[in-house]
Amino acid sequence: MRGLSRARRSLDWGFPRWRGYGSARDATTVRLCDRHGCEEPGDCPAPKAPNSPDRWYFCQRHAAEYNSRWDYFEGLDKLEKEERAKAERAENAGYAEAQHYGWGGSGDGSRSADEMRALDVLGLETDADFPAIKKAYRNRAKEVHPDVKPGDAEAAKRFQALQLAYEVLRKAEERREWKG
Repeated sequence: MRGLSRARRSLDWGFPRWRGYGSARDATTVRLCDRHGCEEPGDCPAPKAPNSPDRWYFCQRHAAEYNSRWDYFEGLDKLEKEERAKAERAENAGYAEAQHYGWGGSGDGSRSADEMRALDVLGLETDADFPAIKKAYRNRAKEVHPDVKPGDAEAAKRFQALQLAYEVLRKAEERREWKG
């Protein structure tokens, strides 16, 4: 009688993954940004010239920089520019009609309407992190603080608005830290 051998179960089944990460996996090639000296992955294609199939591959930061100077209508005369712009508007009209399906306001949906209003009071972008919020609050509060401008009712009102905005954002940050 032969010895009973147990079948070895694969460690590659189900979740969580039992096999070690990186075992028996080939390296993937990552295309780097075409901007000289940049080591970020270049996953944003950009045309090298109008109507050319050749592409640059930039990281997001350099793609935004490149596109900021891009003239889509370069080389066209005035009539052709107007016709192409009209065609683009007609083609994109469906997107404009469907805007009500997006977020109610700016931002990624992680901030409440009160937080968005507070960011507007502080003059910050919707994706500002808490150290930037704190810095903006302190800088703006120094300008209109009642000790700096005694007797100025408008400055006092502005200071109270800044205090309230900062308090809303501070409480929201505390809630995020507590949850996360």
